[in-house]
Amino acid sequence: MTVSPFDLAELVRTELAAELGDGVLATDPDVVGSYSTDQALFCPGDGAVALVRARTVADVQATLRFATRHRVPVVPQGARTGLSGGANAVPGCLLLSLERMDRVLEIDAAERTVTVEPGIINQDLKDALAPHGLSYPPDPGSVAISSIGGNVATNAGGLCCVRYGVTRDYVRQLRVVLADGTLATFGTTTAKGVAGLDLRGLLIGSEGTLGVVVEVTLRLVPTLPEPLTAVATFADIRSAAATVADLMASGAQPSLVESMDRATLQILAECGYGDVGTGAGAMLLVQSDGGGSLEAAQAEVEALGRFAQAHGALDVAVSDDPADSAALVHMRRMAQPSFEQWAQAHGGGQLLDDVCLPRTRLPDFYDRLETIREQSGLTIAVVAHAGDGNTHPSIFFDTSDPDSIARADAAFDAIMELGLELGGTITGEHGVGYLKRRWLARELDDGTRQAHLAVKAALDPLGILNPGKMLADL
Repeated sequence: MTVSPFDLAELVRTELAAELGDGVLATDPDVVGSYSTDQALFCPGDGAVALVRARTVADVQATLRFATRHRVPVVPQGARTGLSGGANAVPGCLLLSLERMDRVLEIDAAERTVTVEPGIINQDLKDALAPHGLSYPPDPGSVAISSIGGNVATNAGGLCCVRYGVTRDYVRQLRVVLADGTLATFGTTTAKGVAGLDLRGLLIGSEGTLGVVVEVTLRLVPTLPEPLTAVATFADIRSAAATVADLMASGAQPSLVESMDRATLQILAECGYGDVGTGAGAMLLVQSDGGGSLEAAQAEVEALGRFAQAHGALDVAVSDDPADSAALVHMRRMAQPSFEQWAQAHGGGQLLDDVCLPRTRLPDFYDRLETIREQSGLTIAVVAHAGDGNTHPSIFFDTSDPDSIARADAAFDAIMELGLELGGTITGEHGVGYLKRRWLARELDDGTRQAHLAVKAALDPLGILNPGKMLADL
């Protein structure tokens, strides 16, 4: 039987507090409230009873055992940089933060693996690996602030995934605390391992609905070679998208293919993060390291130039200067910060979408997005991991105007619908969370929905792990 809010608060202060380490439990409403949401809009985040800032695996186990005894919802959290409400509080829940579990536990240079706690920040991990001549390639745009545990929870991607893959491609082993507090190990630390079902794969991208990841072993690669960088500008984003489709169909394996449309370039310029000229309606940023071969890298950037010119590029430039490369990548990474800055000056609202498409459908997507733009009357700026077909349209609106909010919400849904119509998926890396839960049911067929629910019932029979989120509408 579920306990009343009053009784639960008392049980938390007495029973749970006694099972946790010092300074782990917080019940102050202001502290709890400050942890109750991620970065998403239009997602509720009220009603948390307490916050557990775990320092050890034992803290996590104690929290989940308590939650199971009393049928209390638990919302696992990382750095709360998510964009879909996946880390938001639900009524009567315990917030379980893993941010303090942030150690590198072991770097095995011989096996090219690293074992870390889930709270370590992606960039901090990269910095720790650099002296060993090793690299962890996945690099989401939030690389400086997002945690590895959160990256696992949403199967995060990033800028270089077109060649080097996403989080899933690097996870060897997960240690996971299940809903009843059992500690389980999924996967192996070896390069190969097919004993039993791939339960590790089920946890990656599960957004805290199946278990709480407390340790991650990742495979590594040698330090990535310095790339050649090419920039192409176009009069319109459709031409840039067609260039990407042709480049990738040619068999090229660039290490980075990013696109920015006219609205993005204008916002970056207004916010002081880079200006490519008033005539540009789109920009492609492409890097190739040729897998360590300068000759192969040169061939790929030359191929980009040919395809870009065939699609009417205004300009194509190539550089092997690391400083130039770093500046251009920094400009791309500043797209989201500039969007946030621009939104604050233009009504305060930014609703960020995350639709992934077949690359050949990108030109159609941009054509039809223009209609959505016109119908909404709102500014919609798009940055994309174009080499993967992963688009990030940002819809800007006035948070004080109900009509503007309604138009933004309608435009968001229209973009989701368009993505599915073009053979895409509702999220490439940001996750489903609360924001897209009803759209997951649209994307999955009946058999797949039933399989999801069966797995959930097996691993979380009481339904206490992150309820009301990804699987709620299946």
